[in-house]
Amino acid sequence: MGILEITAPTFEWLELSPLLTVLIGAVLGVVVEGLVPRAYRNLLQVAILVVTIFTAAGLLIVNWISARLGIFAMGALVLDGPAYVTWAAELLFGGLAILIFAERRAGQGASVFVAAAATVPGSKDERLANSIGREHTEVYSLALFSLSGMMVFAASNDLITMFIALEVMSLPLYLLSALARYRRLLSQEAALKYFLLGSFASAFFLFGIGLVYGFSGSLTLEGISSSITLSGTGRGLLLAGIVLLAVGLLFKIGAVPFQSWVPDVYTGAPTPVTGFMAIGVKFAAVMGLARVFFVALGGERWSWQPVLAVIAVLTMAVGAVLALTQTNIKRLLAYSAVSHAGFVLTAVVGANAFVPDGQINALGAISFYLIAYGFATVAAFGIVTLVRKGAGETLELGDWAGLGVREPVLAGAFAVALLSFAGIPLTAGFIGKWAVFSSAWSGGYAWLSIVGVGFSLIAAYLYLKVLVSMFFADPASSVSAVKPSLATWIPVIVGAIGSLVFGLFPGPLMDLLSHAEVFLR
Repeated sequence: MGILEITAPTFEWLELSPLLTVLIGAVLGVVVEGLVPRAYRNLLQVAILVVTIFTAAGLLIVNWISARLGIFAMGALVLDGPAYVTWAAELLFGGLAILIFAERRAGQGASVFVAAAATVPGSKDERLANSIGREHTEVYSLALFSLSGMMVFAASNDLITMFIALEVMSLPLYLLSALARYRRLLSQEAALKYFLLGSFASAFFLFGIGLVYGFSGSLTLEGISSSITLSGTGRGLLLAGIVLLAVGLLFKIGAVPFQSWVPDVYTGAPTPVTGFMAIGVKFAAVMGLARVFFVALGGERWSWQPVLAVIAVLTMAVGAVLALTQTNIKRLLAYSAVSHAGFVLTAVVGANAFVPDGQINALGAISFYLIAYGFATVAAFGIVTLVRKGAGETLELGDWAGLGVREPVLAGAFAVALLSFAGIPLTAGFIGKWAVFSSAWSGGYAWLSIVGVGFSLIAAYLYLKVLVSMFFADPASSVSAVKPSLATWIPVIVGAIGSLVFGLFPGPLMDLLSHAEVFLR
């Protein structure tokens, strides 16, 4: 009888230090909640957030410069160019979005989060919690935990790790979505919808993992790819698994027909949380989808490419057309996010690894588009938190009329974000759309690029209509914009400047992405 040998697990601490730093920051935030008096928690939580983001970013830059690439954590995680790009973007945009959690001037000294989530809306206990200044400062830890899940999701090398990361990314967001100080019933409804629909999507994803494992006998992306190449039987099991995996991934992106949660959750959640999930979840989900479909399922691309092409068209159509009917700024931005999911899917569909030297491929185009979208999103939702009518935010578009006259700086920053969303030249959004449509064209889907341009024009009309209202209509009464603190000014300024800089000078970022656009296997 042989001797049982147990191999000691290995973990590359230095290579994975950016991820570990985010997790340590989240855990420290939990410790602060348990040990530090309530009066000092918010300041400490913000300090932990800033130190965590800067430390993780510094470690990431050192590792990236040192070209520490490979498959780590016993095959669970892969660090390659796309993973580094995603981690850098998540730290940048996630850090900026979470920083807005600290804004207090907009709420006249109170945060946007409910004082006591366990109380009944409108009850005596809720009024008491508001009067004594309670607040949920654990939101910072929840956001950091979610951020760590986003980082793992985009760098997962096997489907089980990806599923665990999906839950770590999602569960904190379900809670955060329910914590709005005002419109609490709407916030709780949004969180419940997000939780129920997200749970169904996770179940589909897990079922898909089981079917793909049944076909391939492997959970690693490379093992699945090899099985597709070598196996001539069991294609029905594989195709069913691909469909179920796609359901879970497309839900997180907000693609049709799985977009119904987006407008409700974006509207009901606290606005800083909306901004955080709008870019953080989308970036991680799109890069995770690209890794699964390019690496694991690339050998079956002739099966899934036409289906994703149809989904891309439907997503662009639903997002752009329904956005035209919205009178609520957050619902408008939500349907805008749906249309952007369709735009970025055009590059996924038209993936073509063979491109001339010095040009970015489909993955580079996807990355640039998401970065451009990230800058505009951070600025836009930061500004939404500042436009007030009475105690709470005013979300009706009619109340934004004439904002450019009253608050030219904020309105100007919002204009830059909208122009980038629309893909107007001289903004990063224009370069991003040019990149994804060019990728689809060179990948054999010229018709999809033409359709994308058409829906871009529809979306541009929507954004320009908002701009005309802000700058050329008579100012709405009883509406003002709060003078923000640095917690909101920094994200707004960085978002607006980033949208302009990478629109005017896209070359350096394009060059960086052209050297970091290949998945390791």
